[in-house]
Amino acid sequence: MTYEAFCVADGCGAGSGACDEQEGPQDWALRHAGRTGHGLFRRVFTDHARVTRDA
Repeated sequence: MTYEAFCVADGCGAGSGACDEQEGPQDWALRHAGRTGHGLFRRVFTDHARVTRDA
């Protein structure tokens, strides 16, 4: 599972980058909000599944 956060303030588009733990994007969002005053973020959770075909 990977976690990311993106600022959705008009014209910003900054993002945390993908992390294995959700604390990374959460901490990034808090720092970004503190620096910019932006307060709304889109969180993305990505799960990957590996499948194989029976022989």
